[in-house]
Formats: sequence, structure tokens, C-alpha cells
Amino acid sequence: MRKLTMIVLALCMVTAAAVPAAAEVKIGYIDTVKIFANFKETIEAEEVYKKEVEAWKKQAEEMEAELARMSEEIQSQSLMLSAEKLEEKKLVYDQKIKDYQKYMHDIFGETGEAARRNKELTEPIVEKINGIIEKVAEEEGFTLVLDSSQGVIVYADKEIDVTDMIIARLEAQMETTQ
Repeated sequence: MRKLTMIVLALCMVTAAAVPAAAEVKIGYIDTVKIFANFKETIEAEEVYKKEVEAWKKQAEEMEAELARMSEEIQSQSLMLSAEKLEEKKLVYDQKIKDYQKYMHDIFGETGEAARRNKELTEPIVEKINGIIEKVAEEEGFTLVLDSSQGVIVYADKEIDVTDMIIARLEAQMETTQ
């Protein structure tokens, strides 16, 4: 944390040094967590994502229930079945376990469908938010805009918080495109 704070301070000093002496340095900050929480498009994307994750989880639960049923069946019939039949059931069970593991990896793994879908839903929103932040910063003459949700800002005057301005612009832009 201390190292990150030092990096931000160094960045501020470099920015201030790079600006001509006659120019005013204007710094603002935003809270991306608040922007995401209040931007209608983000809320809608989150609802879509949650529904898709619920469907994937339901499929996983069905697979788990099938595995539990098969395991119980193997245990309860182990004394009644021939060695060949028992081995056959165990092979089918082992294949179902592999199928389940593959499903979980394909859907919930680091590069799985859930991660891909989340990125697909959020990337355009992040680009839109960044575009508005850049536009507001240029229009309002900000030299530097920081993000308070990253835990780097220890103190800042609320007057330089441009979060609500960003949210308002995003909502206005969304209304004009509908």
C-alpha cells in the first residue's frame, strides 16, 4: 500500500512538473465502484450475467445429483452385481466425473465461458465509462483524474469528486441513444 501511494505521489509530481509553470494543475477523482453501481447499463448487464450463471450452476447441480445417485447405486448394489457389471458401472461413473470436471472447467475455469461472458458484457461498458471520463476531464480542464475505489487516495476534497458528473453524462448518453 505504501509503495502504491508513493507511485501515485510520484505520478502527481511528474505530471505537475510536465505542465508549464503558467498552466493550472487541476486534479479530480472518481469512484468506479459507485459508477458501476449506479449506471443502468451495468446493472442490466449484471442481471443478464447472473441469470446465465444461475443456469450454469443449475446444470452443475444436476450433474452432481446424478453423480451422487450413481455412487449410491454402486454402493448399494456392489454385493449383488457381478464383478464385470460392477466394473462397468464404475467406468460409467468415472466418465461422468470426468464430464463434470470438464464442464466445471469449461464454464467456471479461469478462461471459461463465465469469464468470457463477463468480459463480453463489461468491456463495452468500461470503454463507454472511460470515454466519458476522458471527455469530462478534457471539457473541465482536469490534468489528472484518479480513482478512489482503488484505495490509493487517502484524502480528497469532495469538491473535486466528479463521479456524479460521470454518472449523469453516462445516463444522458444512454437516453440519447435509445
